[in-house]
Amino acid sequence: MSARTDQLATIPPVSWTGQRRRRSSASNASAPVNLREQPNPAGDVGFASGFPSASHTSSRPLPTIPGTPADMSLSRSPSPVPGGGWSSPGLATTYTTTSGRSSPARTWGKVNGGPSSVTWASAKAKSDEVNGYPSFSTRSTSFLARSFRTVSSSLPSFSLGGRRDYADKEKLGRGRWSPAAGSLLDRARTIAGGVIRRMRLRFVLVLAALLMIFFFYVTPLHRIYRRASVFGGGSKFVVILGANQGGGVMEWKGPREWAIERDSVKNKKKYAKKWGYDLEIVDMSTKKRYAHEWRESWEKVDTVRNCMRKYPDAEWFWWLDLHTFIMEPSYSLQSHIFNSLAKNTYRDINDYNPLNVTHPAQASYLDEISRSAVGDGKQSSIDLVVPQDCGGFNLGSFFVRRSQWTDRLLDVWWDPVQYEQKHMEWEHKEQDALEYLYQNQPWIRSHTAFIPQRKINSFPRGACGDKGDDPRIHYSQDDRDFVVNMAGCEWGRDCWGEMYNFRELSNKLNRSPWEKFKDWISDSFKALTRSKDKV
Repeated sequence: MSARTDQLATIPPVSWTGQRRRRSSASNASAPVNLREQPNPAGDVGFASGFPSASHTSSRPLPTIPGTPADMSLSRSPSPVPGGGWSSPGLATTYTTTSGRSSPARTWGKVNGGPSSVTWASAKAKSDEVNGYPSFSTRSTSFLARSFRTVSSSLPSFSLGGRRDYADKEKLGRGRWSPAAGSLLDRARTIAGGVIRRMRLRFVLVLAALLMIFFFYVTPLHRIYRRASVFGGGSKFVVILGANQGGGVMEWKGPREWAIERDSVKNKKKYAKKWGYDLEIVDMSTKKRYAHEWRESWEKVDTVRNCMRKYPDAEWFWWLDLHTFIMEPSYSLQSHIFNSLAKNTYRDINDYNPLNVTHPAQASYLDEISRSAVGDGKQSSIDLVVPQDCGGFNLGSFFVRRSQWTDRLLDVWWDPVQYEQKHMEWEHKEQDALEYLYQNQPWIRSHTAFIPQRKINSFPRGACGDKGDDPRIHYSQDDRDFVVNMAGCEWGRDCWGEMYNFRELSNKLNRSPWEKFKDWISDSFKALTRSKDKV
């Protein structure tokens, strides 16, 4: 017996660090296992492995497994964290130890309240979230929330490298693009995708802004909101273009005349469509209004009156002659003139008085407003806006406002008796008629305002002087004048040549950035070609 005992005592201790055994909650931790033979009432000894026989288990508690920490409980106990579930020591292992290396490594941070522990509740919740369908969800189920979740879930997830010591290694890289490996294109996709994912809210806002620009500036929707009184107020303005589309009694229209009319009409249509204005193209061919007269070029007055009846909701009516061209279509009438009408006009004709009109009238029977140089001084009382050139009033471009005063003016202006008596004296016809009324009818002055000519009616060189250097009258490219009027071009000047030059200049000045870039490339190539030819 002593020889067998000595043989068992020489067996080296066995390390059980790689295996753990679970005991019932009733068992307690005891001292380390004694590998020597234990006495047995039946006369047997324990197994050679050092475990006691079955008879000992019923009378004394089992010893702990060698290598197990003394402060660690082998029982399955509730977690001290509220709602943490049951803690299993079998899962309480550091992720870094699974890689088989002994050096410290970065981990995925504290999980479920511990530096490197996992609870059954958290593991089960994660499994249910990935693989299952929870019976109750507190997330918002609105349309926008579902849409954002759909867009977000469709985006790929990215791993920008670094921590690769995750315990669930078979899932590492699944659904991720790593920039540490692969081609340059893959890296670019990873970086771009990461930026988009982190900034997806901003990306959605930018995309929405681009869609709004497309719908409101490219599609016809821009006309709707620019016509609305709340936004643009374009429905308050009517552009009237006098076009002799059917020919007149003075002369037959040739190819140049038709080309001028085509360019002028196209220019006005584009501008009115851009800002939501109504456009009325009037056939100014000679019409016999009365049995004994022909009122050619007197049709402006009657045309304006007819347009007021046709557009009952409009407030301002802008008359334009056929030989006018809108040089700056980016200027709206609101921003260019009517948002600050009082600042853009002057009521006292003495500021610029080529007609030498005595103003204001000083008759004793007149009221204070009629004897005032500026009328009542209120912007709301302005019903007629007229520019002045070197010879007086110019009606190639002027504004009329709907009002009772305007109805009275148009009736007097179109009076056939006045025409019958004075039409032989008035060289400029309806223009001279308005000047006569302004000088002899004081009630007209109090509602008339004058606007600088270059604001709506610039002249080209050759009109009102051959030099074309009058800063009040002639067109200036540097100042980007709004409208040019080729007045009198049919008397010794080339109407088509002037229309063509101003059309090309307007296109050049209002190019888009892309068109400017293309022109720069073309000009650079031409300059390079010329330099090579000279060499």
